[in-house]
Amino acid sequence: MDGKIAAIGPGTQVEVPPHTPAIDITGTWVLPGFVEAHTHLGVGEEGEAVDLINEATDPNGARLRALDGINPTDTGFTDALSGGITTAAIMPGSANPIGGQVAVVKCWGRTTDEMVVLEPAGVKSALGENPLGSYGRRDRLPSTRFGSAAVIRDAFIKAQNYRGHRDSAFDAHVPFDRDPTLDVLLRVLDGELPWLQHAHRADDIATAIRLADEFGYRLVIHHGTEAHLLADLIRQRDIPVVSGPLMMSRSKVELRHLSMRNPAILARAGVRLALTTDHSTVPVHFLAHQATLAVKEGLDRAEALRSITVNPARILGLEHRVGAIKPGLDADLVVWSGDPLDVMSRALRVFIDGREVYRYDAESRTAIMADPHRLRL
Repeated sequence: MDGKIAAIGPGTQVEVPPHTPAIDITGTWVLPGFVEAHTHLGVGEEGEAVDLINEATDPNGARLRALDGINPTDTGFTDALSGGITTAAIMPGSANPIGGQVAVVKCWGRTTDEMVVLEPAGVKSALGENPLGSYGRRDRLPSTRFGSAAVIRDAFIKAQNYRGHRDSAFDAHVPFDRDPTLDVLLRVLDGELPWLQHAHRADDIATAIRLADEFGYRLVIHHGTEAHLLADLIRQRDIPVVSGPLMMSRSKVELRHLSMRNPAILARAGVRLALTTDHSTVPVHFLAHQATLAVKEGLDRAEALRSITVNPARILGLEHRVGAIKPGLDADLVVWSGDPLDVMSRALRVFIDGREVYRYDAESRTAIMADPHRLRL
């Protein structure tokens, strides 16, 4: 009702409006829409030759909003639906130590303002090779790992000092020039926004933990290629890890220990785990395949499904909206031809907020999409 799940289970009583169609799902699997916790959908558009996910002109891009760069007509959103994904976190790239603000959207709609679920949902940050390659080759800060840490540390110290000046001006009722970059960083320091830390290598993960301990913000590790080496420390601090992508080559030095066993080791250690494709590094509709491969390498099957449903929803602070089939949650449902962890299974029908937005026609072997741009009279 009103785009929400009203009731589930046998024997439940629900007042159904007249002429509501019934859907025969005999022999299928019905799951909540998958939640992808780390993508560049609509920002890094399919086939685009220009780098649109990185504003690589300022190491501190906290004021930048991924929401302002999303194209809802990007074909990646159709791919997401075909893979059973109904909710996605979209973030800036990793060229900057501080990349910008993350938006969580539904994967169907006319405008990003209609699609948005939560914005900002956190601030993207990057340690490791990407910012060093972006700035070091131009002889700019940062060109070293300690340079990247210094950029982040300097930014937070500046935000702390800014708070004092801002509060004093407000108390004295005198004019004060607001700084949108520092305002965002204060929201991180105040615990309103999590710090989403791109970090592959164990030493970078340790640096991320050190900075979080120093400034007291909520940390989420993204990628965490060597997170298994620090699994006990990560678990002790209750730091979630968005692991992946798994289906990629060791294309740079910090990926030399890339292993599909990483999610299983983290989960066994009690780390809160989500899986990601990092679209477009791996096509977004392969999210379920990431889970399949992680199961093949030891991840518990039920935990693999949680890692693409309820776990990323909780990590994003959206467990009250998405990630499960429960009364009161958004009616984001996917009808699968079979077990979604079987690579031969398909998403047959996808519903977002109770509306069917995608259907696979087996006879013609084509997808049928609802048109978000049609006039609604």
